[in-house]
Amino acid sequence: MLRREFLRKSAQAVGAAWLSSAAAAHAAPYPAWIDADPLPRKFNAHEEVVLGHTGIRTSRLAMGTGTIGGHGGSNQTRLGKDAFVNLLLNGYNDNGLRFFDAADSYGSHPYVAAALKQLPRDKVTVMSKVDNRTAAGARADLDRFRKELGIDTIDIVLVHAVTEADWTTRYRGVMDVLSEAKEKGIIRAHGCSCHTIQALRAAAASPWVDVDLARLNPIGRYMDADPDTVVSVLKQMKEQGKGIVGMKILGQGDLRDRPGDAVRFALGTGVLDAFTIGTESKAEQNNLIQHIAAA
Repeated sequence: MLRREFLRKSAQAVGAAWLSSAAAAHAAPYPAWIDADPLPRKFNAHEEVVLGHTGIRTSRLAMGTGTIGGHGGSNQTRLGKDAFVNLLLNGYNDNGLRFFDAADSYGSHPYVAAALKQLPRDKVTVMSKVDNRTAAGARADLDRFRKELGIDTIDIVLVHAVTEADWTTRYRGVMDVLSEAKEKGIIRAHGCSCHTIQALRAAAASPWVDVDLARLNPIGRYMDADPDTVVSVLKQMKEQGKGIVGMKILGQGDLRDRPGDAVRFALGTGVLDAFTIGTESKAEQNNLIQHIAAA
């Protein structure tokens, strides 16, 4: 179900009701949604999914750790260690969320490590992301990541925030390091997160990509292109057996007051195996999980 099937009225007509003026201006080319057709079945945040052909089984919802993240911090790390770790444990123990989405640039590894000490390692999927663009740097990062996370194997490692159309050539050294790590069992799958449509198309064309972290929401906020274009590329990925994890589902907060609509759109596209959303309190996490079930 693409955006043109899901949306109808102009953003200008309804934007003032629920978007900030800046967000509405950005979203103006896209219609605003109305109630969509019912989804084909019920979904749950905790239900087990398989990420493409990787064989990795995890929960549909990943706990994001990088809301407004970068330079070693995020809204989650800024909660403080006890609050953040308790949020991760609440997700696992009370809501069945088994997918932890971390990154070096978020500074979230030590917090994830503290939560993992209290959980069965084989029940949790850990994803992280490397920003280094040299082979030597990426190799050193992998060793450091495992120490910071307190684990021998990282389930998924992505080349973080690629933008170049030729990234699969330009960063071949980093890719080779991750391929070697996968062969040695240091990681289970590799891939990328994309921040331009050119990079996303390159990821779709590359057999090296096991998992792609893709930006997707119904208003096109902080995305690589309009929703229809992105969904068409993700369909190609899905047909190839790549695992696809959605991010920016709430438009980096612009849809925070409309999580049900945003989640319904994400589920309705049919292209995501899982998606990651960062929450900042147990109440917000529980509310999000209820919206997924209600979608």
